[in-house]
Amino acid sequence: IFRETLSKRGFRVITGLGKYFRQMDKNRNGLLSRAALKEALKVFHLEVPEEDFESLWLILDDSKNDKVDYGEFTHAIFGEMNEYRKTFVRKAYMKLDFNKTGSVPMVDVRKCYCAK
Repeated sequence: IFRETLSKRGFRVITGLGKYFRQMDKNRNGLLSRAALKEALKVFHLEVPEEDFESLWLILDDSKNDKVDYGEFTHAIFGEMNEYRKTFVRKAYMKLDFNKTGSVPMVDVRKCYCAK
């Protein structure tokens, strides 16, 4: 149900939610508390009945540490990338990794990408 609600709301809400999560993550560990997730959903008008939220939390908090990894949250909501997107990401990575080292320093990303 939650996935359907998010998909109906569109890309702007999803990217806004991601930005909001990053702002809330003061210690930059990529983890969200139960309260932070609840608050974010409320801010974006994604009200979830309490019993559905508890079910969602149980699924997302698979490590049972009372925190949810933001990457796992997005993966749970969006699932695996389709093959077209995977191919696109691989091509972009190959372009960024022009030295073929297997990693891309932020300096190289900045040379190729402008977020403006």
